[in-house]
Amino acid sequence: MQPTQYVGIQDIKSLGALLDKVAEHKGCGTSSEGGKASCGSSDGPADMAPEVWEKVKNHPCYSEEAHHHYARMHVAVAPACNIQCNYCNRKYDCANESRPGVVSEKLTPEQAAKKVFAVASTIPQMTVLGIAGPGDPLANPAKTFKTFELISQTAPDIKLCLSTNGLALPDHIDTIAAFNVDHVTITINMVDPEVGQHIYPWIYYQNKRWTGIDAARILHERQMLGLEMLTARGILCKVNSVMIPGINDQHLVEVNRAVKSRGAFLHNIMPLISAPEHGTVFGLNGQRGPSAQELKALQDACEGEMNMMRHCRQCRADAVGLLGEDRSAEFTTEKIEAMEVAYDGATRKAYQELVEQERQAKSAAKAAEQQELAQMADQSGLSLLVAVATKGQGRVNEHFGHVSEFQIYEVSSAGSKFVGHRRVDQYCQGGYGEEDALETVIRAINDCHAVLVAKIGGCPKDDLQKVGIEPVDRYAHEFIEQSVIAYFMDYLERVRSGQIEHRPRGDADIRQGAYTSVQSTSAAA
Repeated sequence: MQPTQYVGIQDIKSLGALLDKVAEHKGCGTSSEGGKASCGSSDGPADMAPEVWEKVKNHPCYSEEAHHHYARMHVAVAPACNIQCNYCNRKYDCANESRPGVVSEKLTPEQAAKKVFAVASTIPQMTVLGIAGPGDPLANPAKTFKTFELISQTAPDIKLCLSTNGLALPDHIDTIAAFNVDHVTITINMVDPEVGQHIYPWIYYQNKRWTGIDAARILHERQMLGLEMLTARGILCKVNSVMIPGINDQHLVEVNRAVKSRGAFLHNIMPLISAPEHGTVFGLNGQRGPSAQELKALQDACEGEMNMMRHCRQCRADAVGLLGEDRSAEFTTEKIEAMEVAYDGATRKAYQELVEQERQAKSAAKAAEQQELAQMADQSGLSLLVAVATKGQGRVNEHFGHVSEFQIYEVSSAGSKFVGHRRVDQYCQGGYGEEDALETVIRAINDCHAVLVAKIGGCPKDDLQKVGIEPVDRYAHEFIEQSVIAYFMDYLERVRSGQIEHRPRGDADIRQGAYTSVQSTSAAA
């Protein structure tokens, strides 16, 4: 386990030096060439109203660009829940997403505020504070809004968010607006109570427990009303939906239309996590989750004018750090209580100003790259999926054996775009390759034609080639998008010359389970 390193104002001499300090903690490191069908909103300030841009530009869940650079944290101050979901084990009090809701410790609002100030001063890229459980924030309104009050008094620059199932949402719109909560996530898994009754056994509403189709009907009506009320106030809304094969998978296209028509900004379709060991109803009755290609096909079907979020990691309710990592073990209550915490706004402002300079430079480079690609564009209609081994900064910079998550890009003549991620067991354990782990890696990226890595050993290289996945290390430490496009152009040339024959790939697995602490993966590496 590596200790947290404080980044002081005197240390910020250049953006490169600062990024080196945080590079060990993984982010998505992606950008989109495919417009709205991307991971979060890929639009820039010229593509949206100025007031919207100000809300999303440094929010890692709402902006594709932002999640390369900025971190979020959740505080677990809301233990109670007012609904039961069949994908949730009640002992974890999970209300708003699938496996999320798991926490190591619950906090009082005062403990949460001190933790936020400590994290924000230690991790200058932390820009967003969310309350997402472990139950439902609006089933615990006093604790939720007291936490927001304490944070906004000392750190008004931190964006406030909450994630809710929506049942109590219409009752709290005025308070949400009063605290300048600009981002609300609602988990909406159905717009037809006939479907909803198979997802929600009961809800608790107006001092009464409702079951079956009546429960689903009330929940649906409250969710739609809450969404409409939020968008009427100009509050950005992200809709989370859990894809449950055979129950709501096809129906989520209708959910997408319904939330889009009511002004939702972003739709995040997540895979059901249903491993039996989690003790959920779906896990115990054998309900399967979707495969990688099933999930991608549904996300693709919901593309269009509405942004699709593809980079969700289904975070814990006490997650800290960039998306795809959890540094919460560094900030336990015991450690926070022993700290003398002074909110360091100067360091945060300096960091974020440098990040914006970097983003402008990357944007200009991306535009030039896209123009070159357009001149070389192939009209065959061929597209590929490519897996990338990265530990951040948007580069191909991870050893194959140390990867705990591959990032997946789709590349065609239109360019490259991030379409998802695949968690895997690290192939190298204690300096040696594990064949069982390699099998899980292959299943996770089986739909990809290639895997781009910084380095790879001979044995895994041979095994990947045998199953038709090309291991590529010639783009080590180069930018991901440029490398993916370069590989694609080389692939096309080999197809045209007859060196290789293009063949479609198969499907791939989505690994069950929640993210673990980044310290554990670092130790394994």
